[in-house]
Amino acid sequence: MQVVVVPGVDGAGRVRVLPAGADTAVPDLAAWVRATEAEHAPRWVLPSAETLYPDLLAAGVPLARCHDLALAEGILLAHAGTPGRPRNLAAAWARLHGLAEPDDPPPAARGEQPTLFETSREPLPAGADPLEAAARVYADQLRRIEQTPRPDRLRLLVAAESAGALAAAEMRHHGLPWRADVHGDLLTELLGPRPAPGARPAVLAGLAEEITAAFGLVGAPENRQVNPDNPASVVRAFGRAGIDVPSSRAHVLREIDHPAVAPLLRYKELARLWVANGWTWLDSWVHGGRFRPEYVVGGVVSGRWATRGGAALQLPRALRTAVRADPGWSLVVADAAQLEPRVLAALSDDRGLAEVSAGVDLYTRLAEEAFDGDRQHAKIAMLSAMYGGTSGGAGPLLATLRRRFPQAVEYVEQAARAGEEGRIVRSRLGRTSPPPSESWRDLMGSGDESRSRRAARDWGRFTRNFVVQASASDWALTVLATLRRRLAGTEAHLVFFQHDEVLVHCPTDLAPQVTKEVTASAEEATALVFPDTPVLFPLQATPVTVYADAK
Repeated sequence: MQVVVVPGVDGAGRVRVLPAGADTAVPDLAAWVRATEAEHAPRWVLPSAETLYPDLLAAGVPLARCHDLALAEGILLAHAGTPGRPRNLAAAWARLHGLAEPDDPPPAARGEQPTLFETSREPLPAGADPLEAAARVYADQLRRIEQTPRPDRLRLLVAAESAGALAAAEMRHHGLPWRADVHGDLLTELLGPRPAPGARPAVLAGLAEEITAAFGLVGAPENRQVNPDNPASVVRAFGRAGIDVPSSRAHVLREIDHPAVAPLLRYKELARLWVANGWTWLDSWVHGGRFRPEYVVGGVVSGRWATRGGAALQLPRALRTAVRADPGWSLVVADAAQLEPRVLAALSDDRGLAEVSAGVDLYTRLAEEAFDGDRQHAKIAMLSAMYGGTSGGAGPLLATLRRRFPQAVEYVEQAARAGEEGRIVRSRLGRTSPPPSESWRDLMGSGDESRSRRAARDWGRFTRNFVVQASASDWALTVLATLRRRLAGTEAHLVFFQHDEVLVHCPTDLAPQVTKEVTASAEEATALVFPDTPVLFPLQATPVTVYADAK
């Protein structure tokens, strides 16, 4: 059973049961959806889960599954080689009728409280009926999926992406448990007391003085002192000391023998914490013991998620101690070990690399097989294959990997050649890389051989990694969708997801069951995305009280 839903005003809405149901106006959309979900558990066809589902959750109405028209449209546009076109319902309807496509509306401002089930801010062209438009666009999307070379895979991708949209709204609704007091104490311990607005924390101020002293500039005019927040100031200071550095980046500084290096590196680390996750971040993002990120499903071309502010996908390890389960509850933390090399083994059907994947630590097994037990060499070789690196001694290691696992290396090299030739590549389930820009194509035909070769290699490195990273996203998103389904009806809540890691917040007595479901979800996702592969995809789940204790 499939039901198309469009919101109205004041909590009302309109629905159509497919394939041939009549249009029905419902005065209380949340109540109607709740009753229909309980009785039929249909697939809900939504113009955008991101805009509609939070209101349903606030009304206490969770959904089991949906088809997100906006996310599906984005996948299909990219598959057709036309990414970047508007994917909203109005634009999709306009394309069906040869009309001008309205741009995607901006996301709602953070903290904005619209009327329940607020209607789209982008009216449909030519006064089209939203419910009819949604039904027609849905039918067109199903038709386009069936016309692709592997509709079974693309159907799975759209289903997983749509489930991800529901999960993202649920994770924001439930929130990641966050102890503001622990966070604040950590900031005070590392940075000193909270400073006045515009001032540096005491520890950073002390490090700035130490850096100036290390350059022998104490008492120098202000314009000659070192500002560690200004890269140009740091580079000039080293230049005056007779050391030529190209930048003040950490990896550059680590190669320099100078007394200013240690305090500079420490300053960089602490300043990053202060700016990205300091007191201002804490005031803005943590309320009522919860951090509620605004996830952007498929926000990266590879299918990885992004966020709108809050940097949820870049949380420093130091702050994981603030992520703590509620009393009587646990966090089940699960992450996939060496996901991308395993994905490459499955994509390429390289039996030798598949055998190496039998261990939890793939790099250790790979080192034993091909690199005389040197795990670091094994890791460098594999990353070079997937990312196209050849510097720093990677070339000979990659050559060893190529001799030992030719199918795996050839798979990514074919993807690289496709990129160098300006062709698109696809993930396992059909997510498609964007084509190179017109300026890239102009450069290829410019006759500037040196620049065109360099640009071709750069784009080849992108497509080389795309096939692996996007396929890893396919698998991880399918894990999320299957785990979400398995946890439905329990008190366990998905509360965090990034790339290859997922967190579940649950009553402590439920943690063993959740751990089993995590393992089962990984096995199910592998069977769906890579049927019949011998490659193992271990997803290790650890129940903890504090997120930091899982690492």
